[in-house]
Amino acid sequence: MTSRSAAAAARATVHGYPRQGPNRELKKAIEGYWKGRVGADALRTTAAGLRRDNWQQLAGAGVHEVPTGDFSYYDHVLDTSVMVGAIPARHRAAVAADPLDGYFAMARGTQDVAPLEMTKWFDTNYHYLVPELGPDTVFAADSGQQVGQLTEALGLGLAARPVLVGPVTYLLLAKPAPGVAAGFDPLTLLDRLLPVYAEVLADLRAAGADWVQLDEPALVQDRSPAVLNAAARAYRDLGTLTDRPQLLVASYFDRLGEALPVLAKAPVEGLALDFTGAAAGNLKDLAAVGGLPGKRLIAGVVNGRNVWINHYEKSLATLGTLLGLAGRVDVSSSCSLLHVPLDTGAERDIDPQIARWLAFARQKTTEIVTLARGLARGTDTIAAELAANRADLSSRAGSALTHDPAVRSRAAAVTDADGRRSQPYAERAAAQRAHLGLPLLPTTTIGSFPQTAELRTARAELRAGRLDAEGYEERISAEIREVLAFQEKAGIDVLVHGEPERNDMVQYFAEQLTGYLATQHGWVQSYGTRYVRPPILAGDISRPGPMTVRWTRYAQSLTERPVKGMLTGPVTMLAWSFVRDDQPLGDTARQVALALRDEVNDLEAAGTSVIQVDEPALRETLPLRAAGHAEYLAWATEAFRLTTGGVRPDTQIHTHMCYAEFGDILRAIEHLDADVISLEAARSHMQVASELATAGYPREVGPGVYDIHSPRVPDVAEATALLRKGLDAIPAERLWVNPDCGLKTRGWPEVRAALENLVAAAREIRGSLPGGVS
Repeated sequence: MTSRSAAAAARATVHGYPRQGPNRELKKAIEGYWKGRVGADALRTTAAGLRRDNWQQLAGAGVHEVPTGDFSYYDHVLDTSVMVGAIPARHRAAVAADPLDGYFAMARGTQDVAPLEMTKWFDTNYHYLVPELGPDTVFAADSGQQVGQLTEALGLGLAARPVLVGPVTYLLLAKPAPGVAAGFDPLTLLDRLLPVYAEVLADLRAAGADWVQLDEPALVQDRSPAVLNAAARAYRDLGTLTDRPQLLVASYFDRLGEALPVLAKAPVEGLALDFTGAAAGNLKDLAAVGGLPGKRLIAGVVNGRNVWINHYEKSLATLGTLLGLAGRVDVSSSCSLLHVPLDTGAERDIDPQIARWLAFARQKTTEIVTLARGLARGTDTIAAELAANRADLSSRAGSALTHDPAVRSRAAAVTDADGRRSQPYAERAAAQRAHLGLPLLPTTTIGSFPQTAELRTARAELRAGRLDAEGYEERISAEIREVLAFQEKAGIDVLVHGEPERNDMVQYFAEQLTGYLATQHGWVQSYGTRYVRPPILAGDISRPGPMTVRWTRYAQSLTERPVKGMLTGPVTMLAWSFVRDDQPLGDTARQVALALRDEVNDLEAAGTSVIQVDEPALRETLPLRAAGHAEYLAWATEAFRLTTGGVRPDTQIHTHMCYAEFGDILRAIEHLDADVISLEAARSHMQVASELATAGYPREVGPGVYDIHSPRVPDVAEATALLRKGLDAIPAERLWVNPDCGLKTRGWPEVRAALENLVAAAREIRGSLPGGVS
């Protein structure tokens, strides 16, 4: 096919779309089902309506081929486990009795059965459920969901492309099931899994699929020759099937690198590649392997992970180059639009001129369609769009919001000494023990307590003007008093004020810093029914005044026990925002760190002896390829130390991380120079404690013993067993006792019971230790 015919064939498509609906209808229906207020049929009807609306909106905007199979009640990796029959033994009875309830049991657990482990989807803030596999795993095809959604879309008269997690990525995401030897490699199950994928592909073809997309994002990471050989074998076997649709293998989030020639040579009909950000190198790499002659290329030139408008002229230049490298070029987002909010049109509080800099899912769809039209019919057909795009890009570049000389001058003046504590850890630890007087195995929580309906209502009433500031503050004061009273009665050693005034651990701070924009409806799925509204980091960052001091000081006035000051760290402030793309991330991190440094110093001056600076996103933001690790970790750890480096030796600095694989950053965790770190450990059975011990981590550690993302309450025996496992790795004088994460998503009955059990477990073990007092 010539370049001219490739351009004429150019069409618009996307990899996936936000699931929740414009008013988070899916969240409300699922949580109503869990509470018994919504029936299964009503839940399915709501879900089907959301899928229909998504597809019709996409088609109406000009998208030629809509995705199916990307819609999920909880998580698309969990859906894949169901599709291939990889149900953990402990959940099989529940799935057999009721597939929907069994599905949610795998995701959330029950009081009697633990859920699947949860961790981050590559370097995003989306969480997936980790498949559990072993040498005895038997796969079995169940294509009902995938066929059902395809049939729905075809029934609307739409061209549709099912999207599945590819077999290689699925196995690379998996872990050995409990009881399976740690050395077991799930990739050894590939030959057992491929016939199941073949059966699913045949079912989809029979249902009317012309194309099926198989997502293989795990191949953008550094992979061994064995993994690359497995990928080659997988797509040789699937590509040579006779009863299958046309196959499109997709990757995103980074360049494919050494995996690109493997997939380019595979007997499949097309590839979908990301050409944004770190993946821009795919353009050069594709040319180096001779392109994709005779094959379809879906070009991801619209960033599916950030909210800034596309640079049309740059994208068209990339697309023009790609025309000579493939048989057919279609235009798409870099990845699923799951990672961005739905529609800027819902935002009423953002200045209209600034709103023109932004593109959420619906606007990105328009961008994709516009670029496809320009590619297929010539740029004259989109002249007005090009002119408007140039004006909007120029408006952003010249805005005073994006450039504050005072902020830049302060950041430029930072020295290495600003990021160093005045004494080494061993001396600080002794000073802190003397100052705080804590027992062995001190107990604490991560920060937040349940965000009750009453608290959410109070915030809504304040925004709507139905509650004045005085009335709102009294409600917050009352909640803090209740949280403090419960912790004292339960016997917790280091208290928190519970964060009742905070809507979100990033948004709360963003709303008080210059340079950030907050949305009202910019919801993005984090996991299951948990949605967040990432703020938009649009300009230079500074702190007009204290953000947390008032409520922390008030909480401390209610108790003699230490109350932690609670802040979100600079890397997480970036990772869980839509960060600016017009300067290096390290520069932005330094600005945020300086603003937070002022807050840390003000907390200490107000009498706060323990300050926690959470960095749950430190591992999440690690570049997917090792070549970028050193540079990232250098500025990330510098930003944390800059935040915390100005306090006295006897002020104890905590940090917190959760739901990530920490093995790659253990040295960086040490370089943070925090005094105490708390980490998720319950679902992973204290794996991180062993990893820290093996790495020789010398500081205090709180591996979580209460999985707060499940409704189940661990009893004293379970908490005690996990603590003893932690003690096998971490000596008692350096071990803390805490939940995995904050408690805002849980209800008060669960929290009371779980924390009382946690304290009882700590006291039981403490009493058995030399020098311990129960």
